[in-house]
Amino acid sequence: MLLIERLRRRRTLSMSDPAQNFKSSGKPAHLLRRKSFLLLLVLLVFVVCIMCIMRWGGYLLLASDPLPATADVAVALQGSIAAQSVRIDGAAGLLKQGIAQKVLLSVPKSSYWGESIPPVARRYLESRYGSNLAAQVEFCETGGQINSTEDEAKALLECIRSHGWESMIVVTSDYHTRRAGLIWRNTLQRQERPFHLWVYGVADPEFQPRQWWRHRLYAKTFLLESMKLVWVCLFDWEN
Repeated sequence: MLLIERLRRRRTLSMSDPAQNFKSSGKPAHLLRRKSFLLLLVLLVFVVCIMCIMRWGGYLLLASDPLPATADVAVALQGSIAAQSVRIDGAAGLLKQGIAQKVLLSVPKSSYWGESIPPVARRYLESRYGSNLAAQVEFCETGGQINSTEDEAKALLECIRSHGWESMIVVTSDYHTRRAGLIWRNTLQRQERPFHLWVYGVADPEFQPRQWWRHRLYAKTFLLESMKLVWVCLFDWEN
């Protein structure tokens, strides 16, 4: 009983004297307060960063250039079915306005069933935009090795060079403009022949920069494109 009573007294004293606890632990009170303040500051900065990304992060992906008075060709990049549709619409719009003299579409050489894509695409363009506009469209057939924006840029430059075009407007989804601009300009810097480049973004149903986190598809597009953009900036910039 005497031993139990002594343990109770020690516990009572330790709880009633916090300063004694700090001394016994070897950590002064001001160091613990500083550590708590730093943790709180880090947490606050993290929360502010998350809020900024949610508010303005979607707009960081957008980087369209002012359109020129005229350009040799508008180049519509490949994408998903929805993205491809709005990109072709954007390029066709530039052709209708007289800004682009020609339209170049990046298409695979053949479909899954082995059917040649250009004739099928030509019929589609004629039915949607009319034969006059469709006649101003050229196709650049790319192989199965094209699996990135950089690969597509290299393949399309071969077609652009063969036509003798010197100024181009790359038409892509608005969320893809910043990354596409970085990749295309970096690729053009390695060319012996000078080119004039503008990147034109069109609204895409798969992404909206405002409140992108409220929709699953927009959030998925934002996260994937952000990771690709970071990868390009960190690893592919000098390649």
